[in-house]
Amino acid sequence: MLISTELRAALTAATDDEILFDLAAIDRGLARLARELPATQVRFAVKACPVDEVLAVLARGGTGFDAASPHEIAQALRAGGPAHLVHYGNTVKSDQDIAAAHLMGIREFATDSVPDVRAIAAHAPGARVFCRLVTTGEGALWPLSRKHGCSVRDAVTVLETARAHGLTPAGLSLHVGSQQMDPAAWRSAFSTLTAAVGALRLHGIHPDHVNLGGGLPALGYHDRQGNPLRPGMDRIFAEIREGIRRLRRTSARPLRIVLEPGRHLVADHGAIRARVVRLTERRQHDGRPQRWLYLSCGRFNGLYEMDQVQYPLVFPTHPGGPTVPAVIAGPTCDSDDAYAAEHPVPVPAAVQSGDPVWILAAGAYSVSYLTSGFNGFPPLPHRALYGAVLDEAGSR
Repeated sequence: MLISTELRAALTAATDDEILFDLAAIDRGLARLARELPATQVRFAVKACPVDEVLAVLARGGTGFDAASPHEIAQALRAGGPAHLVHYGNTVKSDQDIAAAHLMGIREFATDSVPDVRAIAAHAPGARVFCRLVTTGEGALWPLSRKHGCSVRDAVTVLETARAHGLTPAGLSLHVGSQQMDPAAWRSAFSTLTAAVGALRLHGIHPDHVNLGGGLPALGYHDRQGNPLRPGMDRIFAEIREGIRRLRRTSARPLRIVLEPGRHLVADHGAIRARVVRLTERRQHDGRPQRWLYLSCGRFNGLYEMDQVQYPLVFPTHPGGPTVPAVIAGPTCDSDDAYAAEHPVPVPAAVQSGDPVWILAAGAYSVSYLTSGFNGFPPLPHRALYGAVLDEAGSR
């Protein structure tokens, strides 16, 4: 995969484990997204990368923020996000958290149930609410299809209740699933949104915006078999553009279109400098030998999503030479801290304990999923930097 010259230089110079973010590359990615989807407004999902420097760069680029808690709201505001461009996007909110968000100036809230609407009316009077619709999440690595969202029929009830309680029934939202690989998922999403807009019109409710949520994929991951994932971004963008055109034709009033990208903007522009703990071989219960490569970084200190993806690895001190297949695992004693044993990765046969390893496409969720120090392995520090020129990293 591609890696910026600045990121490569920082990884080369690093002498200890850390997570690095290329702010200039993130800024360029935001500009590319604006060119592909000029009719949309971006609200970056803070949970994907709650790093102050990253949020500040995005805020300077004109984005708003999707926040899931008062803590994320406060961080987004500190980074320069104006309150009117920050919304409370979590449909699960306590009375206390709703009041705290309202006190910080937040006036737009996601919802998907009547009890939540009543709580918003009580603790954030006069607020704008948008109702999240459920999707199947088919085609995504993480479907996100069970905990949030309601049917079109229930959305009508939710927004009618909002209107009756003095709130503004302002919009609709959905989420096609995280790392959504199937362009058809957006086509289905727009069909659901079109049906919802039509159903609401019959009840005199006319949303002023539609929030398409997250789901735009990163480009740098490998699948669990070690093959590079190849999301068809041209087709995805084409489906979104066409869906927006269809949706606006069916609406009785102008519609703003909002996106909540997270990993799409940051995953490919973050990397981890880690090191080799041990390359070893041992026999499994069936008697067959199997090699394991243990790294200083794993599921609990930067690579939480290793259940669904493989992060590309670069061994800078072993650019060539023979390789051997090995299961990649982190340093802890938890058996979940490893890739699937049936999908080994080629690694240099000569690798030694202490050798550096670069873990690419690690800019999303590497910081937010850090534990406080599981098994005594401390959270990795992180550092932001600027870069300009892209070149090939020579990753395996």
